[in-house]
Amino acid sequence: MSLSRNGHERRVCEIRHIRVRSEKNLLRKLNQTKYLWLLFLPCLLYYAVFKYAPMFGIIISFKDYNLFKGIQESAWVGWKYYRMFFENPDFMKLMRNTLLLGVYNLVFGFPAPIALAVLLNEVKHSFFKRFVQTVSYLPHFISNVVVASMVVMFLSPTGGILHELLKWFGASNANVMMEPEWFRTVYVASEIWQHAGWETIIYLAALTTIDPVLYEAAGMDGAGRFRKLWHVTLPGIRPAIIILLILNIGKVVEIGFEKVFLLYNPATYETADIIGTYVYRVGLVQGNYSYATAIDLFMGMISLVFVVAANTISRRVGNTSIW
Repeated sequence: MSLSRNGHERRVCEIRHIRVRSEKNLLRKLNQTKYLWLLFLPCLLYYAVFKYAPMFGIIISFKDYNLFKGIQESAWVGWKYYRMFFENPDFMKLMRNTLLLGVYNLVFGFPAPIALAVLLNEVKHSFFKRFVQTVSYLPHFISNVVVASMVVMFLSPTGGILHELLKWFGASNANVMMEPEWFRTVYVASEIWQHAGWETIIYLAALTTIDPVLYEAAGMDGAGRFRKLWHVTLPGIRPAIIILLILNIGKVVEIGFEKVFLLYNPATYETADIIGTYVYRVGLVQGNYSYATAIDLFMGMISLVFVVAANTISRRVGNTSIW
């Protein structure tokens, strides 16, 4: 009996010793990385205040929210607003427009910074390389309001650049901004022009991690420029490509509301009206906050499914993932 008691006390002491040692290791690591944590603190506060704290508000999607009664006093309605959205006659049109715009932006917009980074990496003249890089990422700092205004002016049927080009070639004039079939092209092209240069910075940083010896070895084996690109450059930046691809897949249904709102008009609703603009109309304009929150939560769940699915496939196929 005393032996078993001594064994039990010994195990308790060992567990206590391990716990104290792990706490000391944790405190030592925190002390060693305290400046990194200070740098991370503003980002943590931003997400805590503006991303996680407002999550409490999703409860109004299950209530008939009244601004004067408040969240607690508003009546529960269950899945009413979710059913209302699914039974909406415009549901399929909104989903189609949102998904198509997001997929087109992913298919054509995602490879653009990769191609630009690879091309800039091949440029040997340092001044020209810096000039092109600076000019390409400056549009990222232009607000969407200015970009949308520039697009409208460039495509204006009375004095726009497109009008002058068509006139010079002797072609008939076209009001592109009033044609529903042209809206997706205009939106995706403006997104590429605005953001491709900025996203190129990530891939240029990834390219600097590739060992130059690999290019020399490939050259000694008789590989040309294209084979070096295919067998050395692209595999070298593959982890960055996969991680950014997963993050962009999660944004497929989160098409930027602001630019769509500034570019579309009643004539292009057929292809331009997305879930973001619909939420704006029913939520802010009509004041149905519960309905708008239900739609937004539904889209957030779809984004989560996309990210998890893409991450799982990437981990199983390419052994690269976010988590």
